[in-house]
Amino acid sequence: MMFGHHLSLIPDDDGIQHTAYYGKQSMAYDIATQWLERLAQTAREHNIEGHLDLLSRSVRLLGVPGFDVIDYEAWAAQCAHEFSHRIVKDIRYHGLKLAANNDSQIMFKTYEVVEASDGSTSAQGIEVLLEKETDGKWRVVQERVLTDEETAHAGLLPS
Repeated sequence: MMFGHHLSLIPDDDGIQHTAYYGKQSMAYDIATQWLERLAQTAREHNIEGHLDLLSRSVRLLGVPGFDVIDYEAWAAQCAHEFSHRIVKDIRYHGLKLAANNDSQIMFKTYEVVEASDGSTSAQGIEVLLEKETDGKWRVVQERVLTDEETAHAGLLPS
């Protein structure tokens, strides 16, 4: 994997410094950003088919308290429940930081804020591994919930 190179840190209105990338890192950053935007949009629209199309059938979700590993079937069932009951109102991402990338994989960290329809929010740092699958689509193959310490160390906490 190739580690991301950056030019500078750019402060944003969310108080987090964002990294400016160039070359292959810029393309990886754009792919990751577009993937996150589609993930958030399909959640807001409660579009289960579109949302699940962003997940690989071999996806593994790690770091969720009380679970060793969450696979595609469990993730899909949870999404179906949350979307059909309109539990998720919005998902936002802040502070995307590339960790590594090559032609078929992109690893990054970001800060995720999920707002429920009852007004409650859940926020956490996550590490995401996207992979370009045989159909040419980028899908998440692994997501890991970061500890508070990892999130702070990565510089993802909003100020």
